[in-house]
Amino acid sequence: MTKLLVVETSPRGDHSISRGLTRRFVAEWQAAHPNGEIVERDLMETDLPFVTAPWLAAYFTPPEQHSFDMKQLLRLSDTLVAEVLATDHLVIATPVYNYNVPAALKAWIDHIVRKGMTLGMDGSGLVTGKKATVLLASGGTYTKGSPLADRDIATQYLRLILRVIGITDVTFIAAGNAKAVDMGQIGRDDFLAAFQSAIKAEAA
Repeated sequence: MTKLLVVETSPRGDHSISRGLTRRFVAEWQAAHPNGEIVERDLMETDLPFVTAPWLAAYFTPPEQHSFDMKQLLRLSDTLVAEVLATDHLVIATPVYNYNVPAALKAWIDHIVRKGMTLGMDGSGLVTGKKATVLLASGGTYTKGSPLADRDIATQYLRLILRVIGITDVTFIAAGNAKAVDMGQIGRDDFLAAFQSAIKAEAA
């Protein structure tokens, strides 16, 4: 059974452009994979702690030496890693804050980049044979050819992280100039519709 993992990041609910892109993607994916399974990981509904000294101590301790407390500290991380390893297609939907990803998404990344699980002890990526699609919503436009292209940190960072853990088949759908929706220059549905063909191609 084909499995899709959707990681949501935006705190804006129904007003979110990235979540709007996700809804369209999921609908197209379901149409293309009627028997597929969808796992949703909403980081706004996940009590995701930042990395702490005790967490790092557990991280660097061999699993067979883990104390009960260490196991508890890594329990959520273990769950998040298992979701990534079990999926065939990973979708990350996120806004761009100050040219980079939100803190919640960075925290998720810190929990899923795990030595011996998603990352080999030699630094090689262990999450292979999977596809990833990143749905980006940003107030500005940072794609190639834009005068602000050098500020496209979020895309560079996510591409790097996904490659590090072994995912090299990555497509970005960048919904730049999303501020036009907030400023009333274009309707939300009309703005999202511009990305429908790209979404359909990726979902297939």
